[in-house]
Amino acid sequence: MEEKYYISDFCLIRDKKVFKNGRELYTDLESTSLKDFAKGVYKFLELKYPKFHKMDELCKLGFLASEVLLNEKEEVDQDTALVLSNRASSLDTDRKHQLSIQNREDFYPSPAIFVYTLPNIIMGEISIKHKMKSENAFFVTDSFDADFITSYSKILMNTGKASDVICGWVDLDNDKYDVFLAFLSKKGKKELTKEELNKLYKQ
Repeated sequence: MEEKYYISDFCLIRDKKVFKNGRELYTDLESTSLKDFAKGVYKFLELKYPKFHKMDELCKLGFLASEVLLNEKEEVDQDTALVLSNRASSLDTDRKHQLSIQNREDFYPSPAIFVYTLPNIIMGEISIKHKMKSENAFFVTDSFDADFITSYSKILMNTGKASDVICGWVDLDNDKYDVFLAFLSKKGKKELTKEELNKLYKQ
């Protein structure tokens, strides 16, 4: 008999709003940039994590969503896996890096930018903050693939490679962002199926 898993919590960040489990937590329609919006969410969550301010915008979005997702949990199992995806990879930061190296007369690549030219850095930042020593994978797909994410997450838990899974979609391209994270475990009210995960993403 196949083990049942559940979606215990989920978070959405879209259109200058933050939602947890379908409830609106934060809105900032006044902000004129993603940078300002992210800073507002950071302050709202009362975070004290100086490294946040050095992250690129994609990483900030993933980090903030994970904080919303996990802020009511006393602790996170170190065997919690991360399975994330997006469409644009790290393109937003790649463009900034390209600008810093394309002019031969003003060639000055920034290490602070270059370090974020891989999307899986998001998972590194989340893992460091929550002391997670888990399996992690970042996939680039045309759109959120609930079928694949559900199957992959179940395999990790069925094979004992993960106790829980944080999965989702963290996409950013030219200040257009779409973030969805879900916490999967053996406990919860919503059974984990591709249909349920996709329904929550599309809220």
